[in-house]
Amino acid sequence: MAYNIGYFVGSLATNSINRTLSKALIKLAPDTLSFTEIPIKDLPLYSYDYDSDFPPEGVALKKAIEASDGLLFISPEYNRSIPGALKNAIDWGSRPWGTNSFARKPTGIVGASIGAIGTAVMQSSMRGVLSFLDAPQLNSPEVYLQFKPEDFEADGTVNNQGTADFLRHYMGEYSAFVERVLDATAAGHIGDPDQ
Repeated sequence: MAYNIGYFVGSLATNSINRTLSKALIKLAPDTLSFTEIPIKDLPLYSYDYDSDFPPEGVALKKAIEASDGLLFISPEYNRSIPGALKNAIDWGSRPWGTNSFARKPTGIVGASIGAIGTAVMQSSMRGVLSFLDAPQLNSPEVYLQFKPEDFEADGTVNNQGTADFLRHYMGEYSAFVERVLDATAAGHIGDPDQ
C-alpha cells in the first residue's frame, strides 16, 4: 500500500537548503510513499477573526493536511525556533477550535542548517507543538543535518554516500512509522468518540 505524505518546507526562500533537502528525501524514500507539498507562502497571518469564515488559503491548507496519510516537516531554524511562516501554517491547520487537522497524523521533523547545530532547537520546539496537536512523531532516528553544498545537487541528488545512506535509512524508518501509526489509530480503537 502507498501512503500519501504531505510535506511542509519551513523556509519561503526560493533557494532554501531545506527545499533541496526535501527533494533529496523524496528521491531516497521507499516506493511505499508518495509526496505532495503543502504550500504555506500565501497564507495570511492567522487570527481567530477568521474562524467564522476561513479564507480559501486556509481551507486549502486544511484539506491538504486532511488528505495526507502522514506529514513531514522539513525546516530551518530561525532564532532558535520555528520559522514564523511554518508556525503560522500550523496555527491555521489547527483551527477553528475543534477542527484540528493534524490530529493522529504520523509526523516526521527534519532540518538542515549551515551550522553544526542542524536545527536541533527548532525541532525541540516543534515536538512540543505537535504533541499538543495530538500528532504522533517519529522520535528516532533524528536528522539534524549540517548542510554542505558540495554534498547536494539542486535536484536533490546526494553526492555524499554516508549522507545518502543516513537519509535513506530515516525515510525507511519514517515509512514504517506511518504504517504503524495508521494501523494503531484505525477506526474502532479506544478513544474514538463512538467507543
